Amino acid sequence: MTLKTETRDKLKRVSTATLATALYKRGFRNQMIQGVQALSPPKADSMVGEAYTLRYIPAREDLNDMSVFRNHAHPQRKAVEECPPGAVMVIDSRKDARAASAGGILVTRLMARGVAGIVTDGGFRDSAEIAGLDIASYHNRPSAPTNLTLHQAIDINVPIGCGDAPVFPGDVIVGDADGCIVLPAHLADDLAAEATEMTAYEDFVTERVRAGHPTRGLYPPTDEANLDLFKTWREKNGR
Repeated sequence: MTLKTETRDKLKRVSTATLATALYKRGFRNQMIQGVQALSPPKADSMVGEAYTLRYIPAREDLNDMSVFRNHAHPQRKAVEECPPGAVMVIDSRKDARAASAGGILVTRLMARGVAGIVTDGGFRDSAEIAGLDIASYHNRPSAPTNLTLHQAIDINVPIGCGDAPVFPGDVIVGDADGCIVLPAHLADDLAAEATEMTAYEDFVTERVRAGHPTRGLYPPTDEANLDLFKTWREKNGR
C-alpha cells in the first residue's frame, strides 16, 4: 500500500504517544520499537515513512571480511542505494550494539537520496557526524566497530523484528523525541485521522490545565460541558 500524501502530512503532526494510544484501542500493544533513541530527531515534524528493511544475522568470519564490500550486490550497500526516497530504513541488528549497523558515509548517502530516516536496534559509528545530518536517525547507542565484526547483512525488504517490534515492509514508521512506532500499513489512514483528532483535544486540554483547570471531567472528557468548550476552542483556533 502506498502512503497517501494527506496521511503522511497528518502523521508528521502527531506524536508517537498519541499513536500508541490509538493502536492500544485496536488491541496493538507491541508496536513501539524498544531501546532506540534519536541522534537527530525531526526539528519540527515527526519522521514519517514506509519501512524498507535490512536484516542482519550473526557474522560468520569466513564470509565477512572486508572484501565483501567490493560486491555491489552486498545487501547493506544495495539497500542504501535502493531504499526509496521518503522511506525509512529499518535495520534488524538483533539488539546488538557491539558493532555498528552503519556509519556516517552510508547515512549521508541515504540523506542525499531523500530517505526520510534510519532506525536500528543496534548502534551507529560516526554518531556525532550522523547527529548533524539532515536526516532523522535512531539507534541504541554509539558503536565504533565495523558491522562486519558481528553482523552479516543477509536480507532486504523482508519482515523483521526491530527492538522487539514486528516490522513488515511498507508499514509506516513514525519517529519523534520519544522514539519510533510501527503502524500496520492498512491502518495508517485511520490512525492518522484519529490521532489528529486526539491531538486537537489534547492541545485544548493542555491549554486548560496550564490555565489552572483540574483534569477531572476534562481528561478524559466525562463532563459534557468540556466538549462544548472544546467545540468553541476549535472554531476559534481553526482546529
